[in-house]
Amino acid sequence: MTKTELINAIAAKTNCTKKDADAALSATLAVISEALENGEKVSITGFGTFEVRERGEKTCINPKTKETMVCPPCKAPAFKAGKALKEAVNK
Repeated sequence: MTKTELINAIAAKTNCTKKDADAALSATLAVISEALENGEKVSITGFGTFEVRERGEKTCINPKTKETMVCPPCKAPAFKAGKALKEAVNK
């Protein structure tokens, strides 16, 4: 499902305009992104949790040159599905 299809589905379920659905979805994604940028955890009951996970330094190989290099530590966004979502998917 693309963002446009998601906006259309939201508009159909809530009986609002596509413009309003787009604004609501954009605002929701912006708030989640800002919270993750600030290192906060976003938990939506029944759906799941968005969080930032630390990845440690690791040794990797450049496939082009076969040279060994060290990849620095970084942060990555992660999503963990909630129990209700897992159950709905596994029906």
